[in-house]
Amino acid sequence: MLSPSDFLGAWAIERWIEDARSGQGARFLGEAVIEPKDEDWVYAEQGTLELATGVPMRAERSYIWRVDEAGIDIFFSDKRFFHRFDLEPCTQAQHWCDPDDYEVEYDLSNWPVWQSVWRVTGPRKSYVMTSRMSRAG
Repeated sequence: MLSPSDFLGAWAIERWIEDARSGQGARFLGEAVIEPKDEDWVYAEQGTLELATGVPMRAERSYIWRVDEAGIDIFFSDKRFFHRFDLEPCTQAQHWCDPDDYEVEYDLSNWPVWQSVWRVTGPRKSYVMTSRMSRAG
């Protein structure tokens, strides 16, 4: 079984976003760094997002991770709870952000390559976002 400390370090990210409403997609290439900060960990990613128009733009985001031996609680940077994932080969989580529903499946079975697949639905949203992570460098 994985340990939370296995996630520490730098990760290359490949992300695909498939928007069912527009029929268009986007691609993100970048890097994430996960490192301890005080009693929490910080997940910070940055890279380039290329929309269907072909125009690239810089993109970044960060989260706070709180870990225990069985899993990771993820919080937004303003410390609101987002979701938790367990350190099982395949695990699922959900986040409700009225009126939108965010469901995620983490696949850790091919470690150190891992991925998350988000399915997002709501009155104005319908997309799938797949992120594949592998050790940077």
